[in-house]
Amino acid sequence: MELQSYRAEDLFEWVTSEGQDFTLLDVRNNEEFGRFKVEGPHLSKMINVPYMEFIEKEDESVAQVQVPKEESIRIVCAKEGSAKYIGEILVKNGWKDVRYLEEGIKTWGNMLAPKLVASENGYQLYQFIRPGKASCSYGLIYDGEMVVFDPSRNVQFYQDFAKAQGARVIKTFETHLQADYISGSQQISSESGAQIVGHENDFKDAVFEYKSVDDQELFQLWQEGPEIKAIHTPGHTPGSTSYLIDNQYLVSGDAVFILSIGRPDLGGMAEEWSRLLYHTLKTKIDDFNDDLLILPGHYLEWSEANREQLFVDTMGSIKKKNADIYGISDEGDFVKFIKGNMRKQPDEYAEIRKVNAGLLKVDDEDQEIMDLGKNECAASMYGK
Repeated sequence: MELQSYRAEDLFEWVTSEGQDFTLLDVRNNEEFGRFKVEGPHLSKMINVPYMEFIEKEDESVAQVQVPKEESIRIVCAKEGSAKYIGEILVKNGWKDVRYLEEGIKTWGNMLAPKLVASENGYQLYQFIRPGKASCSYGLIYDGEMVVFDPSRNVQFYQDFAKAQGARVIKTFETHLQADYISGSQQISSESGAQIVGHENDFKDAVFEYKSVDDQELFQLWQEGPEIKAIHTPGHTPGSTSYLIDNQYLVSGDAVFILSIGRPDLGGMAEEWSRLLYHTLKTKIDDFNDDLLILPGHYLEWSEANREQLFVDTMGSIKKKNADIYGISDEGDFVKFIKGNMRKQPDEYAEIRKVNAGLLKVDDEDQEIMDLGKNECAASMYGK
């Protein structure tokens, strides 16, 4: 049987669909595997046997695979070559359905899966799931134009997606200065002239041109299209801003998650930003209608997805799921809660913030390294 390849998009389909029976063999070293691995609601079998073990002790490593030879194996490595090499070993040893991931784990880390949230009143609203980062960006299309909320650095995807829908990208909205991934807004703006929108409290030091957004500012981009309302929701960062679309959908960034809330300690000012976040919860988020549909910037686990595998929930449901957080009625107790759940932020987050402000230039290879791995943006649930 000839060794075959597969793409990140194929892997997403397999790990999010029932009935796809295969074993995922990750051959990166133990440290890389522990830091970042493939996840999905229907990925039930995954093993880690490092590439170097196959090189040094091939027979013993093959024995570690422990997968019946009539079953399917999908191999993941850092850059493709190792997976292809080990795939050839497994085929030689009798496995009949073996495939390796084209271009390695970075393609999984950058892949975006589009999901339709709504198609009504002449517009389409999409959620772009990035499973490698457990993050979501969003696209709103109306009358041949698309605006993007919190784009990742996979700029080509947004451009191709807009073109496929007969649209062009005219604006990007940043909910905050991202720390966990490199934003695509600067590149989108330089390539298409799209305007970047963000809050001055986060972007005042940015070296690129952007439009500063005000609390309660209305964006009527189309004469009869959906209205976008900016709502300043500081706490995760001082400039955190959520965007209300058509008075129905709230792109909440890292202010509101389906499970937990955005951690307010990434800027090194845990107490000050915790107090900001508490004020936001009590004066803004508590007043949101229970029927408001929340579109978060991140998810913690796949159990948060609905039947359509969209990460969306009502504000009322979210408050019930996070009653231990929303039920805190004293500011001091809230600060204690945050400090009690604090954990070290990844070292690269400080550098990513500089990149997203245009203050640091790094090449594509370094961006790949900085940008890879699941987010650490929730205030709780992960533990210390």
